Amino acid sequence: MPHPGAVLQVQGLGFAHPKQSALFADWSLALAPGVTWLGGDESTGKTTLLRLLAGELSAQQGSLRIQGVALAEQPAAYRSQVAWVDPRSQAFDALTPQAYWERLRSQYPSWNAALLEDLIDGLALAPHLAKTLTMLSTGTKRKVFLAGTLASGAAVTLLDEPFAALDKASIELLLELLQEAATHPSRAWVVADYVAPRGVALAGVVGLGE
Repeated sequence: MPHPGAVLQVQGLGFAHPKQSALFADWSLALAPGVTWLGGDESTGKTTLLRLLAGELSAQQGSLRIQGVALAEQPAAYRSQVAWVDPRSQAFDALTPQAYWERLRSQYPSWNAALLEDLIDGLALAPHLAKTLTMLSTGTKRKVFLAGTLASGAAVTLLDEPFAALDKASIELLLELLQEAATHPSRAWVVADYVAPRGVALAGVVGLGE
């Protein structure tokens, strides 16, 4: 059944990797505004679920809708409302940070250029803007991805272990942003990690492998 107020709704999701047992079977979710923690041990399907919610992976069963837009019926419109990048991705290694963000800017109608500038400063990215992503350390590359995802302005923002490989100052900045996000009336953030983000009021908790 539809859940009034939910930003993203998943109904009857079914998914299994080839030659493996089902990770999700008749699985449903109503994602409320604010921050939801997606927890679970290793290999319980956290990243797979984020990829399914982003429309990067195709489910074998079920439906996904963001603010009434169905992935199956309007895939481009759906994906323009969800921000996601695998932090381990090498697909953008040939790009500079600016070129990567420019690609995202054209994808997201609510792109927040002012927030991106704040993140460039707060995450100490200015010295790296002329480099390609393949030249960056793991932590700096993750910061580039994180800045773009947070600046997207998307209705749904998906973060996969966002604190990994970050320095203390960047961790504190991200926590501040998530604390602000927790009060947003119409957007949703999903943080997939082994522990809940410290000091962030959660709109929901999704546990996998329990």
